[in-house]
Amino acid sequence: MRTTKKMAAGAVAAALGVSTLAACGGGSEDSTASDGAKSKSVTLVAHDSFAASDSVLKEFTERTGYTVKVLKSGEAGAALNKEILTKGSPQGDVFFGVDNTLLSRALDNGLFTPYRAKGLDQVRADVRLDDAKHRVTPVDTGDICVNYDKKYFTDKKLAPPESFADLTKPAYKDLLVVENAEQSSPGLGFLLGTVAAYGDDGWQDYWKKLKANGVQVVDSWEQAYNEDFSGSAGGKKAKAERPLVVSYASSPPVEVLYADPQPKEAPTGVAAGTCFRQVEFAGLLQGAKNEAGGKALLDFLVSKTFQEDMPLNMFVNPVVDGAKLPALFTEHGAVVDNPETVAPEKIAKNRDEWIQSWSSLVVK
Repeated sequence: MRTTKKMAAGAVAAALGVSTLAACGGGSEDSTASDGAKSKSVTLVAHDSFAASDSVLKEFTERTGYTVKVLKSGEAGAALNKEILTKGSPQGDVFFGVDNTLLSRALDNGLFTPYRAKGLDQVRADVRLDDAKHRVTPVDTGDICVNYDKKYFTDKKLAPPESFADLTKPAYKDLLVVENAEQSSPGLGFLLGTVAAYGDDGWQDYWKKLKANGVQVVDSWEQAYNEDFSGSAGGKKAKAERPLVVSYASSPPVEVLYADPQPKEAPTGVAAGTCFRQVEFAGLLQGAKNEAGGKALLDFLVSKTFQEDMPLNMFVNPVVDGAKLPALFTEHGAVVDNPETVAPEKIAKNRDEWIQSWSSLVVK
């Protein structure tokens, strides 16, 4: 979903400073699993924001006898493109990180071997977008939303925006920074949110108004959030001047978690009327060398153990019924009751045209 340092949804993964993680404790190549089988490794290919606690990976090894090797492969779109180019001879066994904005690209290219993960019945029905064929397994959700710098709006005695429409008002001129929809997952999600909100006949006029109101477009989430957004820790250091940014509903808890000392209240807020629901999936790669290990890993990704570990590692929401969120996440993150959504088949049909039109309107 996102690439970050310590101040965003992939912060922990980047902080680890390694491209490969292995579960330890019973996970060496010479160790013996509980069923007497020799332990082997399973490779998870993922975008750069994947992160999991060592103890959780260790538990997977203890349960199955397989160690997990995580191969970071860049931003979500770049990682997916690499797998398409190596179709049939994949870099690993399981791919994690394709979301609903790019799902059709993966499925149309036949990247995955169908597999119905054990525990799928506990996954919410609304995120099981490939439920008929089980080529991918839902793992998490996140809401792409405009975040705002609370101090800026308090100091200016200006109410923060609440909706897409608010962002085009003169009061918010030159305040918003967004990511390039051609290159960034949050940028594309925000574009899709405006398509859902304004329809096929209205979203382009909306972006014309947004451009006239001084929206700034940058290539990546990292630049937008950590360099140009005045509300983030990185933005404060960079003396950023934009108090509005496209990020996630889960970004405020990150600003609390990594602050020293931790504030009682997050310094950033979420405009709940600007959100688009993102769903991330994992799938067993066609041609996987360790298909059995890959299936075991998919089962584990929808276990409560992994699902409850995700929020403070990748700052995403569980998809399994009954999985608990940590207090910090619930206290400082925004609950989005009615995010915008677009049907996967509609995204598949129109995505490239929407991006091209958006680029012509806003960037060129």
